Amino acid sequence: MDTSTCLKSLLLAIQQYRDCRTAQQAAQLQKQVEEVWGLKCEQLLTSGSALTSECVSMLVELTADPHTEPSLKSSIISLLAQLASDDSTRELLHSSYNLTSTLAAVIHCYSSTPGEPLVLQCLQVLQKLTYNTRVFQSTSCIHQLLEFLMTSVQSLSDDIILPCLGLLANLCRDNPSVQTHIKSLDNVKPFYRTLINFLAHNSLTVVVFTLSILASLTLNEKVGEKLFDAKNIHQTFQLVFNIIVNGDGTLTRKYAVDLLVDLLKNPKIAEHLTRYQHFSACVTQVLGLLHSKDADSAAKVLELVLAMCCVSGLRSQLCDVVFRPAAPKLRAAGRRQGGGLDGGPRTECGLALVQWLTSPVEGAESCSLQVLRLLNKLLEESFAAEVVSECTLSFVEMLLPVLLGFLKALDPTRGEAVLRKHCQRVTHVTNLLLTLCLEESCRSVVSAQVSAQLCLAQVETLLSCCHSNSSVTLHPPQCEDDLSQVCADALLKTLELMSKLRQQVKDMETSFYRMLQDQRVVTPLSLALTSHHREHVQTALALLLEATPLPDFPSLMLGESIAAHNAYRHREAELSVKRLAVQEVPPPRVNSSMDSSSSSRTVSSLAEKIQSGLELQEQTKDSHVSDIIEVYEQKLAAFESKESRLQDLLEAKALALSQADRLIAQYRLQRAQAEAEAWKLASLLKDAERRREDLQGKLSCQVLEVERSKADMGELLQHNSRLQRDSEEHQALKGAYNALLNRFNETERLLKELQTAHVLLTKQSDTLKKTHDALQLQHHRTMSVLQEREGDIKDLTLEIQKRNSDIAGLRVSLQAEEEKVKEKETERRNLEETLDIVRKELNKTEQARKDVSIKASSLELQKSQLESKLKLKEEELNKHSAMIAMIHSLSSGKMKSDVNLSL
Repeated sequence: MDTSTCLKSLLLAIQQYRDCRTAQQAAQLQKQVEEVWGLKCEQLLTSGSALTSECVSMLVELTADPHTEPSLKSSIISLLAQLASDDSTRELLHSSYNLTSTLAAVIHCYSSTPGEPLVLQCLQVLQKLTYNTRVFQSTSCIHQLLEFLMTSVQSLSDDIILPCLGLLANLCRDNPSVQTHIKSLDNVKPFYRTLINFLAHNSLTVVVFTLSILASLTLNEKVGEKLFDAKNIHQTFQLVFNIIVNGDGTLTRKYAVDLLVDLLKNPKIAEHLTRYQHFSACVTQVLGLLHSKDADSAAKVLELVLAMCCVSGLRSQLCDVVFRPAAPKLRAAGRRQGGGLDGGPRTECGLALVQWLTSPVEGAESCSLQVLRLLNKLLEESFAAEVVSECTLSFVEMLLPVLLGFLKALDPTRGEAVLRKHCQRVTHVTNLLLTLCLEESCRSVVSAQVSAQLCLAQVETLLSCCHSNSSVTLHPPQCEDDLSQVCADALLKTLELMSKLRQQVKDMETSFYRMLQDQRVVTPLSLALTSHHREHVQTALALLLEATPLPDFPSLMLGESIAAHNAYRHREAELSVKRLAVQEVPPPRVNSSMDSSSSSRTVSSLAEKIQSGLELQEQTKDSHVSDIIEVYEQKLAAFESKESRLQDLLEAKALALSQADRLIAQYRLQRAQAEAEAWKLASLLKDAERRREDLQGKLSCQVLEVERSKADMGELLQHNSRLQRDSEEHQALKGAYNALLNRFNETERLLKELQTAHVLLTKQSDTLKKTHDALQLQHHRTMSVLQEREGDIKDLTLEIQKRNSDIAGLRVSLQAEEEKVKEKETERRNLEETLDIVRKELNKTEQARKDVSIKASSLELQKSQLESKLKLKEEELNKHSAMIAMIHSLSSGKMKSDVNLSL
């Protein structure tokens, strides 16, 4: 069975039960409630369905009805508790359906039996419903609820104390009206004493609830100054940190974090925390909880650290803890121990924060945004120092790729919830990147990894989100949670980042100026310029200064958009005064149709004018016609936005009327209940009158008895005075007896101590005697050995004297030998000098021999050369002679004789 069918069946069962309250109808209704409870539809209220709203309203009315069966009430309250799954649904149940006052009325109805299971269930649901929700003192049945809680806390039942303390902690936190009412009650001092006694309770949850209540009620009073003074505050810090790290569960940790956050709002306590010597170790252990996969615990831990960042004296210590590098041994120990609190997490706090940025755990989105805000504050503190540490720079290098992964473009058609999360994350990421650009070295690292294409794609995605045809543009511009406002913030932050990096990144300046001249930028700029946030206005003004000198910047469109936003704000301010009257007198439906028809006629007339302008442009080709068309287009867009906003106003008024109808129905029900109670009181009054007449007769008889009793009372008073004197004497004797008894106990205690001391001294005396006997025996033995040693010493002395005489004789002979050695030494020196001279002459002779041998070898070489030359000459001569002989044989005889003569 689907959800809508179940809700329709439930609505039918509720109506049948209201018409006829029989046991069968009650059983049928309870069955339908249990079927809806079994669907596990936690997000049912956020769907905005009219059927759901009607069902929840009727269920709340049945819960408030005192004639509804307790079992049926219990089932209805279980279903409502299941619907209160997150902050938005809890706020809706509290503000729109008045569930808080309804449950308070149920508790008041059963206040005479506080142990009733229905009362405990209501207390638990109220504790869940009122967490981080302010409940005003004027809310129905809140005074009775507070009195019931204070009375129940002072009882001895542990089952009811815990939910009562938790609910009181919720009601008192950040709620001056409730605090003032509790302080004005007569039994507030016994209540304080009970709470102080609870500080020694065994349950850590009870201790945390008690400290939270005391901090809310007494922090700025004398009681609070005594509880949280300089002597006790360090113990309180240690207790709270221990509860956060080693608490009983997520609930205890949540309230402990809230307690410490509230204490940090006090300047004195914050100053004490800056001087707390174990602060770094405690914060390291608290950040170690981030290694778990529990998103709720991580969110509370990050909330606590963000609150600590608001204290100027703690930010530097937090930077040291988060950016501290991991030593090699500690890293290995952290891997072996699997993330224990003493090794790994102590040095991996920064890594745990980065891991939560990309954690796939359900509910990690809010943790991711908290981590980004925390890192932004810590890096601002680090960059404000004179020298940025290497640890911070290495952490930035690790963090930057994760941040850039968030700037990837997203498909705008994925739904409003996904777009909202993406835009919020982009806003925080770009804000953190702008913080990184404050430091030169970090800016160079950012510019090296950020590209113009990345920023351009992101800007295009955000512009398409701002100008889509969905319901994004139908909300009022001042709504902070509106998707168009969130997209505008992300877009302006991205443009500011492009402005910071335009000189360092290639093509960034061209892309930046091109985006500033895009007409789609007008809407985000106008939203920021008309915002009530100072930071948004300053960012928009800085971008406007960059864009104004550009030739194609649409300044006229920007002015029209700003004027439209201002006119809408002015109209909203006027309508807010008349809103109550409008709710009381519902507007007829004809007006909306008339408005829509008139607006449609205006739009059609504008379209005709534009068409005529286009025809005129074709005929005359005037250059100013295009400007006129742009102006009309802007006015047309403004009229359409106004029309959509008026439609939203009509829908809001219709919703207000339906809520008023429900309130009227509730008022009529309460009026009928009041009339029934009035008839009941009238009948009771008549019965009281009859009883008064009966009692009047009895009173006359009692008067006589009173007179007799007075006489008896006098005698009793005299006897009482005698007994009083005896009692005083008895008290005096009792005091003296107690004093003597104390003295006797003290004397007996001293006697026992002296007896034990006497026994110890006796044992020590025995041991000393034994030691003395042993030492005396050893002394005798030592004396005999000493006498023997003295005889030996005398013999050795005589022998030493003989040796001394021998040594004197040897010294005389030694002197004679030394003189002989000196003479031999002089002779040796003379011989050495003679030997040196002979060596020098021998060296000269050897050198001369070497020279002579060298000359002889050179002469022999010359001789061999000449002999070879001579042999060559002889061979040539033989050749010539042979030639001559041949010539002579051929020549004449005369010539032969001449040749012979010449030869």
